[in-house]
Amino acid sequence: MKLRSLVLVVCSAAILAAAQPAAAQRAAVDTQAWTAYKAKFLDVNGRIVDNGNGGISHSEGQGYGMLLAYLANNPADFEQIWYFTRTELLLRDDGLAVWKWDPAVTPHVTDTNNASDGDLLIAYALALAGSAWNNKDYLRAAASMAKSILSHVVISSAGRTLLIPGVEGYLPPGRKDGPVINPSYWVFEAIPVMALLVPSDRWHKLSDDGLALLRALQFGPRKLPADWVSLKAKPEPAGGFEAEFGYNSVRIPLYLARAGIGDKALLSRLQQGMTVEEDEPATIDLTTGKPKDLLPDPGYRIVNDVVACVVSGAKLPASVRQFAPSLYYPATLQLLSLAFVTERHPECL
Repeated sequence: MKLRSLVLVVCSAAILAAAQPAAAQRAAVDTQAWTAYKAKFLDVNGRIVDNGNGGISHSEGQGYGMLLAYLANNPADFEQIWYFTRTELLLRDDGLAVWKWDPAVTPHVTDTNNASDGDLLIAYALALAGSAWNNKDYLRAAASMAKSILSHVVISSAGRTLLIPGVEGYLPPGRKDGPVINPSYWVFEAIPVMALLVPSDRWHKLSDDGLALLRALQFGPRKLPADWVSLKAKPEPAGGFEAEFGYNSVRIPLYLARAGIGDKALLSRLQQGMTVEEDEPATIDLTTGKPKDLLPDPGYRIVNDVVACVVSGAKLPASVRQFAPSLYYPATLQLLSLAFVTERHPECL
């Protein structure tokens, strides 16, 4: 056996051990739920359609789609989504994906910058699928993307290791209050897998510093992180963006839970801060602490229910266990949440 093949085999076993789920043996996403998700958001070309954002597609959505196809144990659907991703988005010279694809204009790529959360999700899904299904091409592609992520969007600044949101636009001198980060771009469960693909102590530092930032970012009366944060000096909401705990940040508690980060103080603070009357999550104006948009969709509500499960063992309400997809983003969060509880906390079902 060639050395490179041996390395892939060893790496594959380690990835499966790190990821914990055994999706190759059983599906964590229910077949009917995955069928409903596909019918709503997956077109015949392998494109995940963000129907809440003008019908565009983006690297985040393709990464989520690949991850969900893996969790549904559906190699054919995974390959369909990956085909679109690699042919339509992996167009940059640095090995990262362009982030925005719009069917309404030609050429379809309308912003060639990358989005580092999308890159992480794609690489992570490839690693899991390659390991579970013994597909060395997926593992090679995952390792290549992990190397590009480490080289181009993992940076050191003022003693911290950071994930910048994209190659362009978030650092000085172009961005005077840079570096600017988005705390929700830290896909914590993916980072240990990246470290297996491309070993470096910077991955561990990235995870530790991201978690430390989340503990420290307590803006406004509700003590929440902002979607966009300037780290030029003392952390503060970045200029040019709404000072809000917005749609980006809603997923942070889910990312923490899925990564096995059981920091009850942090999870509870986030849960309480994003919850308004009648236990409904909302986006929050950080200056006033007042809700901006209420988030009644089960896909948003289930994030708080996952926290309650992790923190206190509370069972998920029946209302969030039923999957009837409406909009791409909350539907995605709901399936990721249900898969997590199915795999790690079946006592909450």
